Amino acid sequence: MTGYGKAETQLNGRKLICEIRSLNSKSMDLSVRLATTLRSREADIRTLVAQRVERGKVDLLLINDEMSATKSLNDVNSVNWAVAKEYARQYGEQFGLPVPPEVMAAILRFPDVNKPQEDSGELTDEEWAAVQALLNQAIDAFVAFRTQEGAALQAMFTEKLDALTDLLGQVEPYEQGRVAKIKERLEQSLAQLSRETQAQTDRNRLEQEMIYYLEKLDITEEKVRLRNHIKYFRETMELRSEGVKELRSEGVGKKLGFIAQEMGREINTLGSKSNQSEMQIIVVRMKDLLEQIKEQVLNVL
Repeated sequence: MTGYGKAETQLNGRKLICEIRSLNSKSMDLSVRLATTLRSREADIRTLVAQRVERGKVDLLLINDEMSATKSLNDVNSVNWAVAKEYARQYGEQFGLPVPPEVMAAILRFPDVNKPQEDSGELTDEEWAAVQALLNQAIDAFVAFRTQEGAALQAMFTEKLDALTDLLGQVEPYEQGRVAKIKERLEQSLAQLSRETQAQTDRNRLEQEMIYYLEKLDITEEKVRLRNHIKYFRETMELRSEGVKELRSEGVGKKLGFIAQEMGREINTLGSKSNQSEMQIIVVRMKDLLEQIKEQVLNVL
């Protein structure tokens, strides 16, 4: 499931920025980019994120504003003015013109001119507490984003499941006259045989074969199982939305995927037993809805 969260704070006179974003993944895949002063705490940061963020391909950015694209170029402590002046002098000698502001701004961006001072010292307990608070704030926003997306997914699943249930109900009218029509067609075929062949036909065996054939076309069990799978899918979603502990720790994406697979088995069996074009059209529509469900299940934790 995708997610995004961002938070900012001031630490030692610098703006500290935390961004966390994720894409769906079968496991926890965490990538971090940290300010130099925070690298000694990388293990702690990873542990904190892993405790609160469930599986996904997660990118964490925790940097100060000097590492961002909007950093100031006028920080005396980060500019080598001697080198900058030398570049400006060479520009003036080369072109015989004063250095315009835009050229000076470009000079200040040269790597050997603009060298931000990095504090590689250890964080104090107060600084680390501030970093933890910032990280938790970003994760709170991240979880809220995921929750909102999850609610939208649940609404979509409910809509598709309702449509599947409706299509399953549309099968029943075609099913009611199936057995009688099949039996009538078999009787007509038998009547076309010669009298000698009819005389040699074992009626009891014929009835047994007809019953076996008709039972093979019966879809009652498939309908019952499909309804149960749809019900179980709904129940699993509801338990997740209510925050049941075991589902919070394990996630339900995989479970919903397994349920969707079982639904597909029953729909495929319905299709193989459908001997009417109207029923086959309904089955095709059911398969289309199920594929839409399967695609979005991949985005569920």
